[in-house]
Amino acid sequence: MKLFMVHVGFYDPAIGDGIYETHLNYFIAASNAKEAKRKTLDLEQFKEKSMHIDGIKEISNVQGYDVILKESSNSDEGKVISYDAAKEL
Repeated sequence: MKLFMVHVGFYDPAIGDGIYETHLNYFIAASNAKEAKRKTLDLEQFKEKSMHIDGIKEISNVQGYDVILKESSNSDEGKVISYDAAKEL
């Protein structure tokens, strides 16, 4: 299994008349880029907001460290540090 960052875009009517494009990044675990694309297209939020894919990047290493995915029974998606807490680090 590999890690992919899928960069998506969409027009959000809440911020204007479709002139400004908003972007998000999804991190997707998949065996290849084609599967990452399929999994992204299946996301409810992707469908609801009529998103499109701007690019897909395989993340194989970060700052000299290899990224290795292994199956986990833990559903915890990681610790989130809030804006205020991050200022205190």
